Amino acid sequence: MEAATAATAAMVWFRKGLRVHDNPALDAARRGAGRLYPVFVLDPRYLRPDPAAASLGSARAGVARVRFLLQSLSDLDARLRRLGSRLLLVRARDDVGDAVCAALKDWNIGKLCFESDTEPYALSRDKKVTDFAMASGIEVFTPVSHTLFDPAEIIKKNGGRPPLTYQSFISIAGEPPEPVMEEYSELPPVGDTGEYELLPVPTVEELGYGDISQEEIPPFRGGETEALRRMKESLKNKEWVAKFEKPKGDPSAFLKPATTVLSPYLKFGCLSSRYFYHCIQNVYRSVRNHTKPPVSLAGQLLWRDFFYTVSFGTPNFDQMKGNNICKQIPWIGNEELFVAWRDGRTGYPWIDAIMIQLRKCGWMHHLARHSVACFLTRGDLYHRIYSPITFGKKYDPDGNYIRHFIPMLKDMPKEYIYEPWTAPLSIQNKAKCIIGKDYPKPVVHHETASKECRKRMGEAYASSRLDGNPIEGKPSNVSRRKMSHGDQDASSPSIAKLLKRSS
Repeated sequence: MEAATAATAAMVWFRKGLRVHDNPALDAARRGAGRLYPVFVLDPRYLRPDPAAASLGSARAGVARVRFLLQSLSDLDARLRRLGSRLLLVRARDDVGDAVCAALKDWNIGKLCFESDTEPYALSRDKKVTDFAMASGIEVFTPVSHTLFDPAEIIKKNGGRPPLTYQSFISIAGEPPEPVMEEYSELPPVGDTGEYELLPVPTVEELGYGDISQEEIPPFRGGETEALRRMKESLKNKEWVAKFEKPKGDPSAFLKPATTVLSPYLKFGCLSSRYFYHCIQNVYRSVRNHTKPPVSLAGQLLWRDFFYTVSFGTPNFDQMKGNNICKQIPWIGNEELFVAWRDGRTGYPWIDAIMIQLRKCGWMHHLARHSVACFLTRGDLYHRIYSPITFGKKYDPDGNYIRHFIPMLKDMPKEYIYEPWTAPLSIQNKAKCIIGKDYPKPVVHHETASKECRKRMGEAYASSRLDGNPIEGKPSNVSRRKMSHGDQDASSPSIAKLLKRSS
């Protein structure tokens, strides 16, 4: 009798994939289930407050990213409730895997379904849960749905190695599977949860991050509802979709961004990449001509899959040493300069405005990301040059983007807005912004830093070509790096610091 009861109880374990549409794990869990347990476990590794962090939040996530997650959970709970279910929110004391295993046992679960994950931490966590479930006679189903394709299958087709070029990936991948298009009118009822403490979705304040009253609330609200709304709004303009061509676009557009701003929704799985791809293809079929990969809108989803596949198939991809596809470049480590970059105090307004936008909004345009990444990792540039002065000026000659995110420069004449240190003192006084007092002087000299970086990069590449052995580089010693919700985790020590102090 107990076994029969267990067979009717299924758990769908949410981690990413915070959605109802095109969710194969949810779809499989509901089928044949008399009781359904939709579970999300709050992970202290990700959410635990860190007083020593550079900004409010945890060691791995800033407030903007955490807020986006909590909004996504609230939205998922609301959508499940409309289907006669609810989200069961559990707080792990320490280890998420232990919390899931305990619930499987205590709730007498017969089937466990969750979306597969490729990140090292997730692989270890999921193996622990899967081993426990299988040893307990619990059926386990872990479909691929965070990406268009199964990275393991792509690697297998490529002879056991990840394809290292976009074109080779495309030639192997083919067309992605169709999304699950069935819409549900109801889900099986939630079963008895016994003595478990089930939590409402907490607020950012309740997580204990301290006084966040001065933190701006980002304009991008988390959740499946907002993800689908944004997607439909973007795809409604068929001409824009057909002509979309990366890397074109205006990185200085902030009131109405020049892209879909769907990256954070894809990252948390509020939007299915397969469903998005499917909807883009529907638009393509309705127009005469459209751009093609790698520059097209669909091509950007393929880029996403390509990098997921490379990262999954490359040992130590998240670090510099032991990573066989990473050049071992002797980066200069300077914590003071890194902090200036992180906090938007480099003295280069274009760079600083972008970093301030990231902190306030949790998102930046891809060309803006290229700009600040180059400024950091290429020491103010190498083979592909994004000038911290002329690149932004091309899109926004009046400097309105800078004026918005750096108010102390709002009255600086446009002739000096990208290089305020060149303004005569009389102009600085009139603009009420004295460089070195109200706004910092440049932390590096552009020409000096560029020359030094190109020299180091050239030496590293030459060494690799000549002896086949990468030179031993000095890895960055930055202990904490939190990116906002639209980007991949940036805790990797491979992020370089080539900013060089000017003499």
